[in-house]
Amino acid sequence: MLVETHAHLDYPDFANDFDEVLRRATEAGVTRIITIGTSVESSRRAVDLAEKYPNIFAVIGVHPTYAAEADEDVITPLHELAKSPRVVALGETGLDYHHLPSVEVAKEKKVEVFSRALQGETEEEIEANIQDGAYKSRQASLFQQQLDLAVDLGLNVVIHQRDAWDDTLEMMRPHSGKLRGVFHCFGGSLEQANEVVDLGHLVSFTGIVTFKNGAAVRDVAAQIPLWKFMVETDCPYLAPVPFRGKRCEPAHTRIVAETIAAARGVSLEEVAEMTTQTAEEFFRFNR
Repeated sequence: MLVETHAHLDYPDFANDFDEVLRRATEAGVTRIITIGTSVESSRRAVDLAEKYPNIFAVIGVHPTYAAEADEDVITPLHELAKSPRVVALGETGLDYHHLPSVEVAKEKKVEVFSRALQGETEEEIEANIQDGAYKSRQASLFQQQLDLAVDLGLNVVIHQRDAWDDTLEMMRPHSGKLRGVFHCFGGSLEQANEVVDLGHLVSFTGIVTFKNGAAVRDVAAQIPLWKFMVETDCPYLAPVPFRGKRCEPAHTRIVAETIAAARGVSLEEVAEMTTQTAEEFFRFNR
């Protein structure tokens, strides 16, 4: 029995064969699926799915990369959606600095690095840095609002973090003891994983543990305490080997768990039992 703790079932990728996707998940031993909202509308669709299918639960929130286009008030609609008993956490929320305006400018101008070093910043780079500040500020505001809402509602949070490690932890520290977070799609070091665990939070592993270039993440999954992580797919993304390049789906949670079990030298049943127990405690399905 496995819990798929991070799927995006409301995405159009699953529209044509949704029931078959659920059937394959059940056959793979994935008995519960948590579908994650990335915007208010996505969260609304997640709740609709959770209220229709007994083995699906919803997490509602606004993803940091939607910060620029999100309405000024996202908390009112999220608070309303959270009234559904099928909502089991807030998220995914957090910080993402991977595609900042300055980063994109730097990519476009990487051939001019030497001349820029001599001439100083261009007007375009100065403007991009200003935009960075505004974008980071908006992300931080949305993150803080969702953390506060989670505390108010007594829910835990699903955390998205990319290239923003220190800032993410800094924003979460004041909430220690008030809520717990799971750092989904974890791809960091063992030191970072331990930092999360020491703060009372969890990490979650995806199909990255099966990748040829995923050895470092696989090693983390092999060493972190068995009761401090969960398994997920982040489908439709990150399909594990041997499905790389194809659509990922909840059934692939089993492959993630099998890979971690092999890396740890334990049985699939042991990983399934403990990660399921951890998911049940974190999401409190029967609250």
